[in-house]
Parts: sequence; C-alpha cells; structure tokens
Amino acid sequence: MKKKIKKKILVDMSAAIIHNGHVRLIKKASKFGNVIIALTTDKEIKKHKKLIPELNYKLRKEILLEFKKVSKVIPCNFEITQNFLTKHKIDAIVQGSDYSKRKFKCKTITYNRTKNISSSIIRNIAAKNIKNIFKRKK
Repeated sequence: MKKKIKKKILVDMSAAIIHNGHVRLIKKASKFGNVIIALTTDKEIKKHKKLIPELNYKLRKEILLEFKKVSKVIPCNFEITQNFLTKHKIDAIVQGSDYSKRKFKCKTITYNRTKNISSSIIRNIAAKNIKNIFKRKK
C-alpha cells in the first residue's frame, strides 16, 4: 500500500512578534497538509513595513521550526508571487482575511484574523509601557 503524500500548505508571515494569531493560523493550515512557513526576510520587513524586526530572521525561523505543526520555514519577499508558489510546488495557501484579495492558481483558503491581536497592537502597548517607565523616572 502506498503512503499518501501530504499536500504542501503555505502560510506566509513576517512574525516579527509571534502571537496567538499566528499559532491559530498555523493550526488551521495543518488540517490540510504539511505546513511550510514563508517567512519574510529582515530586508523585506524593513523595506515594506519601515521597521526593524524585533527578532531577526534566524531567530524567527528557529522559533517557528519548534512548532510541531510546522514542517519547514523558507525565506520570502513581502509579496508572495505565483512564481514563488510554483517554484516550491505549493498545493494551497492559507492566509488571513487581510490578504483576501490575493488570487493564485493553487487553492487559497482565507480565515478571519484573530480579533484584538496583531504585532502592531503589541508594539503600541510596549511603546506605552516604555513611555510610562520614563515618566516615572523623572
């Protein structure tokens, strides 16, 4: 009997600050096959988001590879292209609703974003906390 080959499921993310929204999306993606994370490079984050990632690519990759549902992490540009999907033989892409307008030849599965969480929200809370710490020191 032949062993069934699992499909390659791509989830692309920057994951500069990894949070429960990332975990939930990876968990959902794993129901369709082997999860491959297309992780945005530091250079691309700086170029498109205009910020220095809190964790560099190497550290973000190390963390994501420890997730039992992640089989592989590969570097990517900020924008995923059809050529990228074809090169890596991706069967489906799982994404958050903020990318719902993207269309590819492979199956595209879109989930609503996790409410009340994002890297931007975490950054804003951290900035307020730092501001309060400096106020207390005056």
